[in-house]
Amino acid sequence: MERRHFLALAGQLTFEEYNPKSTLKVPGKEIVRSKFPHIDIHNHQNGMMPKDQLDKLVRDMDALNMTMMVNLNGNYGERGRAIVKNMKGNYPKRFIVFANLDFENLDAPDYAKRVATTLEQSFKDGAQGLKLFKNFGMTTRDKAGKRIPADDKRWFDVFEVCAQYKAPVLIHTADPKPFWDPWDKNNERWLELKEFPSRRRSAEKDGSWEELMAESERLFKAHKKTNFISAHLRWYGNDLASLGKQMDDMDNLYTDVAAVIAELGRQPRFASQWLQKYADRVLFGKDVWAPSEYYTYFRVLESSDEYFEYYRRRHAFWKMYGLGLPDATLKKLYFKTALKIVPGLDAKPFPG
Repeated sequence: MERRHFLALAGQLTFEEYNPKSTLKVPGKEIVRSKFPHIDIHNHQNGMMPKDQLDKLVRDMDALNMTMMVNLNGNYGERGRAIVKNMKGNYPKRFIVFANLDFENLDAPDYAKRVATTLEQSFKDGAQGLKLFKNFGMTTRDKAGKRIPADDKRWFDVFEVCAQYKAPVLIHTADPKPFWDPWDKNNERWLELKEFPSRRRSAEKDGSWEELMAESERLFKAHKKTNFISAHLRWYGNDLASLGKQMDDMDNLYTDVAAVIAELGRQPRFASQWLQKYADRVLFGKDVWAPSEYYTYFRVLESSDEYFEYYRRRHAFWKMYGLGLPDATLKKLYFKTALKIVPGLDAKPFPG
């Protein structure tokens, strides 16, 4: 009777519903505040939020020991100026704004010069970097409907302006490779693709993952005086050795840990070794603004705790392990690398 009941229950239980609570008892505790002051290089905020909301945001940053935040939604033109004025005008030492590009009239003969001029004005208005969203190189198309690759020459003037102003480019290239892979039992992102079918990618529509990565690599190599922060561990969080080889090959290639801490938390020994080697090329970032989720980042990076929860199952159905990074590596990751490549930051609030 018990066996029949078990089989009936098993037949009704789906993968999405199955979420067992661990009975493992091991030492460890939540970390709600980073060990050192940190800079979040990868965040998205409404730069025109009212003053009371901005005040609340700063209080929440203080609670996390976040000294500075980069708002990647910096826009351009009049809107961009207003965002800089609102955020940096109220808190000049707490916020960094990265401008965005104008993608209107891409086929116009004067587009390359016009977009570069607009970006230069954004830097003069107080922006300190450029953010390129995933549409760049993947879904942006010309009037004939042809995908415009990341290394298209119409963008070259833009990156020369970035080099001139020493402004880094935080670029989101492609998406996780499993979004292109067959959606089957072997796909680690199966649950995410079920929850968000629109995240499925195809080589025919979006270009293959390999094409997109190769195009961005050609872009980085064509503009060696421009520093590129390839976001989300460049989607190589599951293959850090390959990412390390790319960094060895390209001195201007940087990355961040935004939205991919779960990749590091499942390979603590190798990820710790890798970060100790490359931390002067890696920046701390979170992406989605949810203060309590930073606790998992701090715990993965700072502690040696074992087998603790991640906060979003569709990204990681596995448990986390702490990397136990040494202080020297944490300082690079939390603030030193950002201070090195983002112009105009005040180093005084940070320890040596």
